Amino acid sequence: MRMTQPRAVVVDIEGTTTPISFVKDTLFPYARARIAAYVAAHPDDPAVAEARALAGGADVAAALARWIDEDRKVAALKSLQGAIWEEGYRTGALKAPVHPDAAEALRAWHDADIALAVYSSGSVAAQKLLFGHSDQGDLTGLFSAWFDLATGSKLEPQSYAKIAAALGEAPSHILFLSDHPGELAAAEKAGFRTIRVDRGEGPPPAPPGDAPTVRSFAEIDLEAMPAGSRKLARGA
Repeated sequence: MRMTQPRAVVVDIEGTTTPISFVKDTLFPYARARIAAYVAAHPDDPAVAEARALAGGADVAAALARWIDEDRKVAALKSLQGAIWEEGYRTGALKAPVHPDAAEALRAWHDADIALAVYSSGSVAAQKLLFGHSDQGDLTGLFSAWFDLATGSKLEPQSYAKIAAALGEAPSHILFLSDHPGELAAAEKAGFRTIRVDRGEGPPPAPPGDAPTVRSFAEIDLEAMPAGSRKLARGA
């Protein structure tokens, strides 16, 4: 069987649709500067209680700040960061940069009835805030599904199998876009088609593999593509 294009595209965020620097240099410092005040103002927040238990008697605000510095994947921290970012987006203090080529391609693919989804280590709530308050406009309406670490590690093939099941598509009908070689390898093992988006700010180049590499979404051609082929990049 042959088809002209994938039926679904799943995108990573950091380094793919959005500069890594936004998370590292804007979102993390914004939350870190406000985490102590948030904890003091919301002592009954379940996430604060969970973080306090994880801190094991240490000062919870100091522990949370340290976890931010270490980029720890702690659910309570992600929840509290999300709450702080929500206020920042709502007040206009935060505006998420999305690469114009990514926004243009996502809109075109959506208009072509290709299902779009996000898979990121950030919480689903944080994903929606980012795309809902982007410098390219509110993009949330383009996506039909959102996945975070509740689905599983981005480095494990079974996580992508779960995503395929949730989307109701065979893995071979789904294209995954990411800057991370380990994520792409896991997706390929699950049967996904893959493209690495290398904007020059992510992990170092991986050894040659099946996934073609592009510098922007403008280089990706989803037309006239045989089933099972991974060569979606123009000129690949």
